[in-house]
Amino acid sequence: MRNAIRILAILFLLIAIHPGYCDGGTLSGNVKTDAAKSKQNQVVDSDNGSPVGGARVSIPGMGYNTNTDSDGRFDIDTDVKRKSIMSVEKEGYRPFSITIDETTSKKPLKLGISQSQSGDIVIESSLCHLGDDIYADTSANAGEFKTKAVGPFYTNRFKCQRPKMNEDAILIFGSIIGLDTKRAKELGQNKISQVYASPTEVYFNGNKIGELHINGDNQEIMIPPQLITEDAEVTIKTGRNLFQQAYIDYDDMEFMNLRIELRERPLSAGF
Repeated sequence: MRNAIRILAILFLLIAIHPGYCDGGTLSGNVKTDAAKSKQNQVVDSDNGSPVGGARVSIPGMGYNTNTDSDGRFDIDTDVKRKSIMSVEKEGYRPFSITIDETTSKKPLKLGISQSQSGDIVIESSLCHLGDDIYADTSANAGEFKTKAVGPFYTNRFKCQRPKMNEDAILIFGSIIGLDTKRAKELGQNKISQVYASPTEVYFNGNKIGELHINGDNQEIMIPPQLITEDAEVTIKTGRNLFQQAYIDYDDMEFMNLRIELRERPLSAGF
């Protein structure tokens, strides 16, 4: 009898010290549940704040992909050392991207994405690298260039809807990295000591409509309505090193989520 009591006491002590000893599956399940709840990043609908589940979250330059859970939450299970473009895609929503770095990737991110609207045109949702693949380590975001350059310019032809009389057509760059212009240098976006490049030029149906001088997200260029036709074309030409005379040295840059949105023009104060 004493031996039986002693054995039961030992078994009780083992269970008390190792709570998963008799139910390893339950312990594993609890750990996974707690890990899911620990996710701090979330994708929500920007209009109503509801979580967006099943959205694809990616960092193309690092080859990282994941999906949001039913609560719109996700983890960034990779080390982000330098500025990188992170993209969010979900059917029925406008493509979204944001530039993150080592600091921001470790903070909780709440990303609002907007539902697609009539007249939206996604011209390019992939990460696109322009330039000549020749750049210094001190160039803006040089450490994040993982894809090969397609050349010094990008052109895409597509069908375009003409805006109404009270609408503006806006060309939007979701994210841009790599520009080594004078303005980018002044803002500390690269570590090049002296030289800088000319800005990237943007053309619509053969007409220059704007320039890109800095790196960042959601940069907009208004498209003059008289240039818009059903068959449209966008061309992006990267800049050149203004201090290199021996040969043409193109500025390497990357952009993602190039699109057009139609927006109702606000009434002037006099109406």
